[in-house]
Parts: sequence; structure tokens; C-alpha cells
Amino acid sequence: MSAPSSPKRRRKRNWAPYLLILPSIVYLALFFAYPMVNGLILSVREAGALLTLHGEAQQLSLPTGQLPRGAQVSILDQQGNLISQDELDQANLVTEIWFQTRGQDSTGETLEGWAPGTRIRVRETNESGAPVSGTVRPRIGSDDPLTFIYAEPNDNSEIVGSLEVQTPVEILDQVTLEVWFLVRAEVEEQTEEGWVQSRYLQVFGDGTQGRVSRGDTGQFTTRYFQQMVNDRFFVPALRTTLLLMVIIIPIQFVLAITMALVIQANPKGSGLFLYLFTIGLGVSDLAVGIVWYSIFTQLGYLNSILQGLGLIDSPITYLSATKQYWILIAIILAEVWRATSIVMVIVVAGMQAISREVLEAAEIFGAGFWQRVRYVILPLLRPSLQVALILRTILAFQVFAVVVVLGGGDIVTVLANETYRQYYDLRNVNVAAAYSVFILLLSMFTAVFYLRAVRTQEEVGG
Repeated sequence: MSAPSSPKRRRKRNWAPYLLILPSIVYLALFFAYPMVNGLILSVREAGALLTLHGEAQQLSLPTGQLPRGAQVSILDQQGNLISQDELDQANLVTEIWFQTRGQDSTGETLEGWAPGTRIRVRETNESGAPVSGTVRPRIGSDDPLTFIYAEPNDNSEIVGSLEVQTPVEILDQVTLEVWFLVRAEVEEQTEEGWVQSRYLQVFGDGTQGRVSRGDTGQFTTRYFQQMVNDRFFVPALRTTLLLMVIIIPIQFVLAITMALVIQANPKGSGLFLYLFTIGLGVSDLAVGIVWYSIFTQLGYLNSILQGLGLIDSPITYLSATKQYWILIAIILAEVWRATSIVMVIVVAGMQAISREVLEAAEIFGAGFWQRVRYVILPLLRPSLQVALILRTILAFQVFAVVVVLGGGDIVTVLANETYRQYYDLRNVNVAAAYSVFILLLSMFTAVFYLRAVRTQEEVGG
């Protein structure tokens, strides 16, 4: 007989990795995924593009159709519905006030019901300002002097009686109604008819015509991307952004690799070199722009030095609308000085991972300095170069403060500056979102390109 098998012990799940990664997931969700999704929605969804028509003057009634924003409508009828105090600040809101009254009709009977506020003149109010009594107004331009009293605050409800002019009434209650309009419009050779709230309409003077000022639902659109492409600053901003990338990134990588090789050679004072190279990491974009503006301005350091050396007789104006190339040169120098240290730190970290035995073996087999750099160091640096290229390109698409300080944002502009202009100056959040999505797509495209172009042997073989 075989020995009874011992029960399997249930393996306890290790929750430590999940708890450690949870803050990162929350951070990415709040500060990356959520803003990105909202920006994407703003760029492709037109809020308030369509207005829903209802079969009755009620929000919960069945829809009968939709009208686009800006559609011209004919107003056929109107009706009031209750509205909360929180909704009274809506634009284009048309309201009615109704009073619940109690008074005696012509036969002497007590009549209680609702009357429009236009038919009651308030004579007395309480301490809080609420009306408590009044009289029936005369009907100007009408042969019928009577005012109808309704069972509900609605002129389509049952009429419970009528009061004569100047009849004193007691005001029991007061309500505010929003006017609903029965409208008709021609849309794409079809007639649409239904009830809509006044907040969505702009009613013209005669009260029989109007237009849809805004809708209550959105729709997918490419209009904001079309506005972005047709913007007169789009092409100059895209051209300048790409030009800065093409010029700045190669210069920075050459300088960063050179700095890393100097530090790896470990000459005397290499620690001081490292500190000097990384100064740019501690300076903000705006501060860098101000520093370089003080160099290139007409009374700046560059003109002072050149005049002191006797090379020029009078100050030269570098940063002007007629010398855009000087503004570009100043931006390039400022960005190279500011952001080369970011690339250098990544390259130095990658170079520290290269085994000294590999470099010594290459030297023993007769490889010179440039051969070691080309055939040993650079191939082993490809993972670090991938990271540095992707990070630096993303930062290049986001360059903003330096351009604004040195170029004013008008003479020389970039994509990030146009995003700011659309959002802050023009108050067009949708086109600003389209610019942001465009920058995101460019960043993603270049990241994929770098991952494919700068690959290690293992990645190529896989």
C-alpha cells in the first residue's frame, strides 16, 4: 500500500510587487493617461454641436430629431416649465414668473390658482422680499379685461376661473419657469420640429424667428485639426521645431559623447569637469532664456566684449524681426547649453556599464582610440543612446520658454508656443488640444523610429 500523500500547501501570494508598483500606476493614470484622454477628446469632439428636439416640452420626453448649432428656426409656440435656482445663470435663458393667488371673482366666490407674473402687480412684500399681495393688471390693447387663473403654473393647464381688473389678490407662492419653444427648421432638405429649452436658442426681436446658439450633445469632428493646419502660424512653427531638432540634437550628442569620453578617461580634475558639464540641469528654461537674452541684447555682454576688444564701433542689434537667423542661433546656443547635460548624464551612465576588460582587450588586439569608439563603445551604448534620443526629442518638441524669451513668440515660433497661444490668448481649448495631440503623435512616431533604427544586435536577431 502506498503511503498517503500529504496535502499540498497553498502557496501564499506575494503582494509586495503589486504594492510597490501601485503608486506608479496611480501617478500615470492621474498625470498621464487622464490628461491625454481628455486632450484627445477635446481635439476630436465638438461639444454642443447638436441640439435634441423633444416631442413634448419635457426633458424626459422622446426625442424627435436633432438640429446643428447655428441652424435657423421658426418659433411656433412656447410653454413654461419649472427650473431650479442652480440653473438660473444659463446663457440666453428666457424665464416666466407665476404667482399662486387667492381672490374673489365677479360672483364673489373665492378663486385660487396660478396667474402669470405679467398679469399681477405686486403691492406688498414680506421682510424677506417675497410678494404677499397684489392686484390684477389691466390688459393693454385687449377688449377682454379678464385674467385667467390656471390650475397649474402653465397656460396649457386647466382654467379654473378668471379675475377682473384691479381685483385684490393674496399671493401664496411664486415659481420661476423656463420657457420651452416649439421650433421648426429645414435640415438637409428635411423638416425637423420639436420642443427645445430657451437656453439653447437665440430668439430674434419679433419672437417668431431664432437660431440654435449651442447644442446639448457633441459629435465627432476633424474641424479643430483643420483649423490647426490652416492656422497661419502652423507651418512656421512646425518648420522651426523640426529645424531646431535637426540642428540641436546631433550637436548635443556629439558634445555629450565627447564629455562622457573625457570623464571616462578620468584625467586629473575629472570630477570638476562633471560638475561643470551638469550645471544646465539645475537651471530652468525661462532662466536660460533670460541669461542668453542678456548676452545677445543690444546692450548685452556680447556687444560689450566686442566693443571692448575694438572689433565693433557700435552695438549690433541681434534679436530683431529683420534678423531671424540670429534669433535661431541664440535659441540653438541656449538649448545646446541647457540640455546637453541631460544627454551627457545618460551617456555617462551607459559608458560606466561597459566592462574595462572589453576595452582593454580591444586595445591589446591593436584597436586605436577611434576604432574602440566606433566598434566597441558606440555599439555597446545603443540602449543608452535610444533612451537619450527619445527623451531629448520629446523635450525638443516641448521647447517653449527659451523661444518666447529670445524670439517673443511671434517672430520665431514653435509648436509648443502655438499650443499656448491657442489656449491662453485665443481661448480656443479645442485647437490647443489638437496642437497637443499633434505634438504627442510626433513624439510617438520619432520614439518608434529610434527604437527601430538604433537597435542592439540582440534586438536585431530577435
